[in-house]
This record gives sequence, structure tokens and C-alpha cells, in this order.
Amino acid sequence: MAFDAEELAVDSPPIVVQEGSKDGAAAWRPLFRHECSFDAAIFVDIMINLIKNPNINSSWLFRADILHDQGGTQPLTVPPAEVSASIPEFSGFQLQRCMIRKLIPRNTLRDAPLDQTCLIYDNSLPGDDPARRTLVVYLPHVASEAEVPFYHPKVRGIAFLHEWTCAKSSGSISISYLYFHESDRTAETKVTRTAFHLLAVIHKHGQGRVNGYKKRVHHDVVLPQARVQDRYTSLKQKYARGLIEKWAESTDPVKHVFEDLGIAAFLLELWADMYPQQNPFPGFVDIGCGNGLLVYILNQEGFRGWGFDARSRKSWAAYNTELQLPGTAQKEDSLRQLVLLPSSVTSGTDGFTAGQIHDGCFPSGTFIISNHADELTPWTPILATASDCPFIMIPCCSHNLTGERFRAPPPKDKTKSESAYSSLVAWASQIATDCGWEVEQEMLRIPSTRNTALLGRRRLTKSSAVDIETIVVRYGGTAGYAENVAKLVNRASGDH
Repeated sequence: MAFDAEELAVDSPPIVVQEGSKDGAAAWRPLFRHECSFDAAIFVDIMINLIKNPNINSSWLFRADILHDQGGTQPLTVPPAEVSASIPEFSGFQLQRCMIRKLIPRNTLRDAPLDQTCLIYDNSLPGDDPARRTLVVYLPHVASEAEVPFYHPKVRGIAFLHEWTCAKSSGSISISYLYFHESDRTAETKVTRTAFHLLAVIHKHGQGRVNGYKKRVHHDVVLPQARVQDRYTSLKQKYARGLIEKWAESTDPVKHVFEDLGIAAFLLELWADMYPQQNPFPGFVDIGCGNGLLVYILNQEGFRGWGFDARSRKSWAAYNTELQLPGTAQKEDSLRQLVLLPSSVTSGTDGFTAGQIHDGCFPSGTFIISNHADELTPWTPILATASDCPFIMIPCCSHNLTGERFRAPPPKDKTKSESAYSSLVAWASQIATDCGWEVEQEMLRIPSTRNTALLGRRRLTKSSAVDIETIVVRYGGTAGYAENVAKLVNRASGDH
């Protein structure tokens, strides 16, 4: 059913009644109600997900850090003093779960975090009553309206009520506010529109569950959300303004800067796990590095590595740095114009000089980055196997091993989408699996629809046991690869 909630009159009686309030001091004013076809179990599951992921409701928020969680299968306890808040009682309800979260905004320099108590109640009426009522209440830890950050409605509390009639398999959801001032309810305001939105999101998720929706995209599989987001915030505050102001390319600076800062944050946290202090960082190489920004950020953060591309970019003049070669006094640029011609490619190479070519062989252990590397994407796990190097690849445009554009075959797993991008990700992942890698997948939180990262950190088969030539043939061979690379070199400079 479409969402067209009934707006309740200003003088409507309260739907939920807080006990112990004097002279209406805690009068919860109902705003909207809508019919629903999802039961209490689905409602509670949705609300817990929204409590843990407030970014679903607000793009100004990163996440919620859960400070306290008791109830459900665990006995209720009093929250610790540092996160304590008064817990109200409501007529006809018993408290089932108490969660306290800290709302983390995207920009902590501008917006302060906010602690909030989230309470889940169930009706305590006799068991033979066919109706079930479930109440979820949000209480921000503020003493006045002035303390409420702009990303939260200017109210003292928010209450969501789910009412369900078992015999009819039907129910309703409603939202009520506990205002700072009674006059706040008398006119259309931003907080009223927010109430409509909050209820609409619950309805959307609930009806999706009833219709069989199952979540396909899972974030934060490899690394905890908080670590990556905190690192991203630090990098953004450190670099974003300067990088955007000095952007030299014709592309959108905001998108590209925030995207590469997001990838850098993920890599830095990943490397913190992979290379603890007792294991020195082995260096990285960014194949198909494009504008070179990611290489620059990682270098600035103290990680030795370099990148190359078939075409130089205008940005390189600002991002290029000199790298000290280990064990020598020699230095080399961090960004270089080179053509990748793997040893598997044996024909069509006469048009290149030795100084233009890289054979794709790297020191063992070098971390290979393949970020929207297009023609080099399917080569990434093959090169990583040949040199025994871990890797990350973030596929973008679909090319085969010859460098030609092509449509990857649909995934064999029929539960996955058959879109062009999903097919490319599955195909590239299968190449990595055939090369003996344990493939991990992470959906990066970056401003791009091409945000699937495939990781190869651990091997299931020794590199020496993999027949690379057989794999190259299995995935179409290399005929025409050198000629296609030559076209890249001659193409007008641009940005991937």
C-alpha cells in the first residue's frame, strides 16, 4: 500500500500516556498514523536496525555507537552512570529493552554527537487480549531545546507505536512527539515533516519484509564501521578542503576527493590489521592509478608506494613525490607513465620501448591496488598470483583480458543480480578464486555506485601450484591486448 499517513488533529488525545507526569508536563502529542500489514516481530526488528543505523534516516549521520544494551534475552539493568537517563513508564506497557546510543555526525567539527536512550516496550494486558501493542521511544540526552543538534528534531522525545490485531492480521503504526513547548504543535514545521518521514521509513521497511525483501548488500564485513569512518573523518578534515580547492582535472572534485579519501581510510585500517608494528609495511603499487590522488594520500600518511598509468594526468604535477628506493640512495617518482604488458602477452609489443613498459612483476608481498583500473581489473589477481602479492580490486568498467569492452557472464549464484556490474564483480571474483585466492568482499562507503571491493589477503592454494597460462587461456587469452593498450596511450588525457 502507498504511504499516505493520516495527520492527526492538534487536539487529538494522546495515543501513549506517560505515568507520573503532572499537569500534562509529559503529554505525548500524536502526529501521524498509517495502516500496516507487518506484525510486531517485524516492527521490533526494523526498529532495532534503525536504532543501530540512524544514517538510514539522516544523511547527516555516519552511524550510532551503542553504549548500553540490555533486555530481550538478557535481564534489564540500570545503565552506567556516564550514559544514564531517566526511564519513563507508560500506561499498559512493560519495558523490554533499553539501548543507549551515541549518534555520530558526518562532520564532527560542525555537529556534536548526541547521546540518546532508546526504549522498547510491550503491552502488559492480559494474555487473552487479541491486540498487541509495541512502543519504541527515543529520548535525547538534552536539558533544553538549544542543546538539540540540527540533525535531530527539536523535541524532548519521539514515540513510535505499533498496534496489531492478530485475528485480522492487520495493524497500524503511529508517531508521537514530546515537545518542549505545546505551541510547537500548532503549525506545519520542520519537525512535523520529519515525523512524517520517520514513519514513512518504518512503513517502507515493514512492507518490504512482508513482500519478501531480503537484504543483498552487507557492509562492514571485513572491518568495523566505526574504525573506517573515524579514519575517514580524520583524513577529510586533514586533506579535503585543500585538495578540492587545488583540483586540476575537469572532473567533479568533490566526488573524486571524497571517494579516494574513503578508499584510503579503508586501506589504512586494513593495513593496520595486516601489518602490525612487528611486520614492516612491504610497500604498495597502484596499477592504473589515474589522477594519482590515492597514491598521494597514502604517501602523505607515511606509506611507501607508487602508481602508474598508461597516460599521465595534469594532477601529477601536484601529487608526484620522490621515493627513496630501499637500500640505495636512488630516488624515483611516485607516479609514472608506464604501459602494463604482462609476460603472458607475447605479440604486438614491437611498438613499445623498454622505458614505456612494466611487466607486471612486483617484489613479493607488495600490496597491489586496482581501483577502477578498467582494462587491468581482470589482470589484478593474475599479477598478484605471479608475484605472490596481496591485492584489492574495485571493479568499474567491464573489460576482458585483451583489454576489449565486454559483458561478463551473469553470476552462477542465482540469488545475485544479473546486472552488468554484478556480473563483472562475480566474474573478476571467480578469476581470483581460480588463481587460488580466498576472496573477501566489502561494500565500501564511498560516493560511487562502483563500490565493491574484492580482497585477496590469504591464499587457499600456493602460488607455485597455479598454472597461470591455463587460467589466461580459460578467460579468453590475450590476443590484441598490446594493440588495445597502444590506443590508450594515444587517447587524449582524461580521468578514470
